[in-house]
Amino acid sequence: MNWQRIRAMFKARNYEFFRDKAAFGWNFLFPFLIIAGFGIIFGGREYSGFKVGVFPVPTDVVSRETASSLPQKFLATKYLEFIGFSTFEEGFAKLKHHKVDFLVRLDSPTRQYWLLDSSPRGYVVERLFQASLIPDGPGFGEKVAVPGGGIRYLDWLFPGILAMNMMFSALWGVGYIIVRYRKNGALKRLRATPLTAFEYLTAQALSRILLLLFSLVVVWLGVELIFSFQVAGSYLDLFIVFTLGATSLTSLGLLLAARGTSEEFTSGLVNFITWPMMFLSEVWFSLEGAPQWVRSLSELLPLTHLLRAARKVMNDGATLAEVGPECLVLLGVTLVCLVLGAALFSWNE
Repeated sequence: MNWQRIRAMFKARNYEFFRDKAAFGWNFLFPFLIIAGFGIIFGGREYSGFKVGVFPVPTDVVSRETASSLPQKFLATKYLEFIGFSTFEEGFAKLKHHKVDFLVRLDSPTRQYWLLDSSPRGYVVERLFQASLIPDGPGFGEKVAVPGGGIRYLDWLFPGILAMNMMFSALWGVGYIIVRYRKNGALKRLRATPLTAFEYLTAQALSRILLLLFSLVVVWLGVELIFSFQVAGSYLDLFIVFTLGATSLTSLGLLLAARGTSEEFTSGLVNFITWPMMFLSEVWFSLEGAPQWVRSLSELLPLTHLLRAARKVMNDGATLAEVGPECLVLLGVTLVCLVLGAALFSWNE
């Protein structure tokens, strides 16, 4: 082992990194942006571990005066966030889809409440609610059965896991790989062939979409054997929704790979896009109760519309026509990204 050669390669790699100003700067800028972004989104608000829906309330902001009919001990409990709904139907829809953990009626003499038996968080809130009613004696705190038993949290979460896996595979498998090909000169050699940029990008996109859908089917079949997921809608409609989502995410990856030769910078850029999408598209948890501008920002992300459409079909039995708005958004993102990606694509730089 020659330490002089090791030292030479060590210095060369360091020089390469520090001279790549984009990658060097991004290593500092990316974590700062992530921390600052989530600080702005969640800063200034006490962490709320449990979401309690109350109705009837004209706005989603619930003050102590508005919810004064609830036990004061319950209102004063830490880590409970109260979200208002104008009607029972609106609140029940959020409860059914695990966007709130507990639902209580303000104008009920017996303080009626609803929760999903499959929700551990709802169970905890129910215990807190019942404990706060102890001085009132029996007859208070009337639990109302949820029609149909509600949706299992696993059935709500499963589409998010599939979509998240598709997102990472699409952006890393297309965006990062093409930049690496450009850097090592593979694209430059392809340019000398009769292959056009449009043909190359089309082949890359079709290959990635096929791999995404193949992985989706394999994962679904494997997990189905263990957990037996409930699909209320059509499997064909669900497959079409995921196909549109795969196409949309792949086209976004092509746009990211249109230019650039720095793998480090592309890696940071992909992370900068995937992590906010994962947190703001309701993959793991609901944004119910988040500031309005956060929910508006979520509407700009293709993963949000993919998940909303998939959950409507899988959990609510929606048809393809009923998820038409979400499908149109996915098609729009695909069209915009493909046009921009083709216009900006470079074989060399």
